[in-house]
Amino acid sequence: MDIVIRRAEPAEYPAVGELTAQAYLKDGLLDFGESDRYLAELRDAAKRAAASDVLVAVEATGGGLVLGTVTFVPAGGGPMAEIARAGEAELRMLAVAKEARGRGVGTLLVRACVDRARATAGCGAVVLSTQRTMHSAHRVYERLGFTRTPVRDWNPIPELDDLLLLTYELTL
Repeated sequence: MDIVIRRAEPAEYPAVGELTAQAYLKDGLLDFGESDRYLAELRDAAKRAAASDVLVAVEATGGGLVLGTVTFVPAGGGPMAEIARAGEAELRMLAVAKEARGRGVGTLLVRACVDRARATAGCGAVVLSTQRTMHSAHRVYERLGFTRTPVRDWNPIPELDDLLLLTYELTL
């Protein structure tokens, strides 16, 4: 089955947001489960799309079922950038539907972000943050040439001492 990567369409935003939220919930990535304040952000694909590029992986046939999504923040940042510096694009909120895992969806989405970054004048790197337990995602990043940048690791919620986000960078 062929998979197409493209920008999410406005009619897909609710499904994209819910796919992202469910991926994080089911993988135990939210410290407070359904009451986690980050859940609303994960569900708000329309907000992300207004400030960045929300990409989706869809089945080329069968009605275009959304299999996964990622938010690509172009070099120059904007409100969706968390760690990107000048000349860096950022990848955020990579999520693949449970039933689509193992089919290369995450790899295709990350490659699409790298391709977008390479096509952007003045962009010299792609950066991202990830949780320690996202081992499958780490393997995808490393396979695609991303390297760990421990000096940039950070905690988005200082009151949670154990929430350290790991960072990766791909120099273009």
